[in-house]
Amino acid sequence: MSSHAPDPNVPEPASFAFTEANMVEATKIIAKYPAGRQRSAVMPLLDIAQRQEGWLSRTAMDYVADLLSVPPIRVYEVATFYTMYRLRPTGKHHIELCTNIACWLRGSDDVKRAAEDVFGVPFGSSNDDVTLEEVECAGACVNAPVVAYKDDYYEDLTYDTAKALFQAMKDGKPLTPGSQIGRQTSCPEGGPTTLKESA
Repeated sequence: MSSHAPDPNVPEPASFAFTEANMVEATKIIAKYPAGRQRSAVMPLLDIAQRQEGWLSRTAMDYVADLLSVPPIRVYEVATFYTMYRLRPTGKHHIELCTNIACWLRGSDDVKRAAEDVFGVPFGSSNDDVTLEEVECAGACVNAPVVAYKDDYYEDLTYDTAKALFQAMKDGKPLTPGSQIGRQTSCPEGGPTTLKESA
């Protein structure tokens, strides 16, 4: 697993503030929480900041802390605990591969190798073009192995289907999220084995 901590070598932006549209969204989110519990909005506000900035700088986390009137450490605790928050700038293609037990048993090592072969960089590294990152359980174990890319899941990957997927990403071609073997939702691989006839 790669380190999930801010990179001390990455310069922090001088300032951060939500765009007008993001501030409207943040205000709506904060208003959903009862008086005195607004700090519970930390996760969705971090998500808004990350989508705006592309990653979560300490400057952005401090802004969220100030907005919620909490000590900055309360925001840092959340941002450093959950791997969905990116604490370093990422490449144009940010590929998150689940390597937990279900994905590993079903071939995440092959998917990792396919990504390295297509993008030419080792997993856990990042450049302006690509960030290849291992993440904790993606919650789609039934269709393992799983890759997350731009809020979509690509499931049931093999070396070959992953290589084709990554090449399409690299080439800017349209992608089809979901199972890459045609499985419908969480149907057994190969189709139903019982209740094949309708009543």
